[in-house]
Amino acid sequence: MFRIAGSRRRLYCYSSSSSSFFSPWLQNLSATFSTGLLHLSLSPTESHYSQDYHRLLCILEACKVSPNLRTIAGAHTNIIKLGYGMYPSLISLMVVTYASCDRLNLARQLLVEIPTEYFDAVSANLMIARFMKMGAVDVAKMIFNEVPLRDLVTWNSLIGGYVKNDMCKEALSVFRKMLRSNVEPDGYTFASIITACAKLGAIDHAKWVLHLMTERRIELNYILSSALIDMYSKCGRIEIARGIFDSVERTNVSVWNAMINGLGIHGLALDAIEIFSLMEPENVSPDSITFIGLLTACSHCGLVEEGQKYFQLMKSLYLIQPQLEHYGTMVDLLGRAGLLDEAYTVIKEMPIEPDAVIWRTFLSACRIHKNSEMGEVASTKISHLGSGDYVLLSNIYCSTKKWDNAEKVRCLMKWKGVRKNSGKSWVEVGNVVHQFKAGDRSHPEAELINRTLKELFHRTKLEGFSSTTELVLMDISDEEKEENLSYHSEKLALAYGILKSSPGTRIQVSKNLRTCPDCHSWMKMVAKVLNREIIVRDRIRFHHFADGYCSCGDYW
Repeated sequence: MFRIAGSRRRLYCYSSSSSSFFSPWLQNLSATFSTGLLHLSLSPTESHYSQDYHRLLCILEACKVSPNLRTIAGAHTNIIKLGYGMYPSLISLMVVTYASCDRLNLARQLLVEIPTEYFDAVSANLMIARFMKMGAVDVAKMIFNEVPLRDLVTWNSLIGGYVKNDMCKEALSVFRKMLRSNVEPDGYTFASIITACAKLGAIDHAKWVLHLMTERRIELNYILSSALIDMYSKCGRIEIARGIFDSVERTNVSVWNAMINGLGIHGLALDAIEIFSLMEPENVSPDSITFIGLLTACSHCGLVEEGQKYFQLMKSLYLIQPQLEHYGTMVDLLGRAGLLDEAYTVIKEMPIEPDAVIWRTFLSACRIHKNSEMGEVASTKISHLGSGDYVLLSNIYCSTKKWDNAEKVRCLMKWKGVRKNSGKSWVEVGNVVHQFKAGDRSHPEAELINRTLKELFHRTKLEGFSSTTELVLMDISDEEKEENLSYHSEKLALAYGILKSSPGTRIQVSKNLRTCPDCHSWMKMVAKVLNREIIVRDRIRFHHFADGYCSCGDYW
């Protein structure tokens, strides 16, 4: 028996003649599954290690696709018996396979048992990518922190994983660490970082990233061009996005899709339609994603006839079979316009089964137009109601003053342990992204923020603003409702942006949920009172506030 000791880990390897020896946790696992261990026809005295090695690889690869804990345990036992405990490819695959079987505790234990210095970069990269894909960010980070050799792919795997798990601030932090480590980023790195900036709506970070790309002479391909257009669109700078679109090569449809979608979320449907009309002269064929962007643009602006025309054009001229996403945009288009019967007909006549997203879209339209009867129909079609569904239904009842029904929904949420999703907003100040929750008082400058907010409320009331209290989920006094609305996350973020910026400068706030009618009305008034441009990006679209008006025309 050979024993190799790590600093705080141990790895046991075996010669063919050694007696079996397991670390305690593996002994327990082996005992648990001893009656059903996979018989590999392998023997400790067998000399064909190469054949055994490849057979074990195949078994573990198969278990990743179709997890079977009994088989995995048997394979693990044979890895130890046959002396493969120092093979990084097998052990890293073993870790990933346990994770695929939803046994993250076993995967973590195996990582603790094995000295990470035995993992090469390829094995570490495989594990980081896999754990990030599963959402096990803490495990991926642990592997990254302890693996001795990191290559470019290792950094890209961690950064890209953070972005995919919506941990964009962490991705930017790792990217800065990567630059300090003198590892040169490539196109894949920048594609991930551009996406992080887009998700955050962080324009200062976006400009910094573009400067780095120019400095390092990163060649723009269609992936990076599309990402840059998307980034500037989502950072509220649609004019810069259009400039990039006009200057880059546009032979790939994804570049067109990024521009059409960017114009759509800014409520510029006619511009999106104009871009679409240029595709044919430039010999670029639209795909299914093109039409999702086009239909969404029409939906945001209430262009019902145009949306219906392009939906039919997609099928008849381009022979693109509508998918769930296309039907969802049609339901949204009709529902927003108040054509609830037509939207319901689209759902009923779909050739494919409508999913929960489509019913939620319809439920949202019912909330906008205060139709509690159809809202109830939609809610019954969603098999597992989430917090947003309950809130939408409760909002419908509140807006129609059916307080008893609203209270029943709230009691049902409490009984099922469903909690309302917390509103979060963020604003970029001095190259730092500051995040706020509804009612948040944890910010170091909370006292100044509240003072600024109170001053803004005072000034907007003098101009005639009154709170929109109808959608507060409680049958309480108007004063209490107004207090409840006063500390929504986007109001806190805006107050901080005003506190930290110069008069006349543009302020941009991003939010994870749809902005409420009260905040929307208040933002219009603040923009007028302060004579400033305010941009709010919510979950649905952009709102550009100026002179007491919003670019959405109060249609969102």
